Amino acid sequence: MPEVATLGGGCFWCLEAVYQEMQGIDSIVSGYMGGQVENPSYQAVCSGTTGHVEVVQVTFQPEVASYRDILEVFFAIHDPTSWDRQGNDAGSQYRSVVFYHDDGQKQTAEQLISELNAAYPSEIVTEVRPAGVFYPAEDYHQDYFRTNPRQPYCAYVVAPKVKKFREKFARKLRAGS
Repeated sequence: MPEVATLGGGCFWCLEAVYQEMQGIDSIVSGYMGGQVENPSYQAVCSGTTGHVEVVQVTFQPEVASYRDILEVFFAIHDPTSWDRQGNDAGSQYRSVVFYHDDGQKQTAEQLISELNAAYPSEIVTEVRPAGVFYPAEDYHQDYFRTNPRQPYCAYVVAPKVKKFREKFARKLRAGS
């Protein structure tokens, strides 16, 4: 039975591109969660006034990729010690957050953060919050890296994260990636 994970760790294009290469992933949808505005637009979210975070909603097969696997990749491909910032992307819409869908996901996230804190030079600031309403991003944000690999942001920010995933998690690569 498929499960869902919702994660925010900077620009959703980066997370989407990495999870597209991971085995056990059925689908990834870029979108917004955590704010107070219904049906937000990308422009509104980027203004920082909606309270929403850029997230990916990942549907996965837990017998192939466990929720912990999903989170281990998540923590490896972004900086969970940076508050409201990932590289040059700054603002509350880029904060690090795990939106959990049940108590098991909450416990797994909190346990992993506790374990990882010992390995990081700074404290992990990733929020662990209950999932709320998910708003899919505009169509042009979906499958962005695959359709725009030469776009400068993709070439200089997304591609290195995909490369890091391929190197660090080679055993979790989807066939053909």
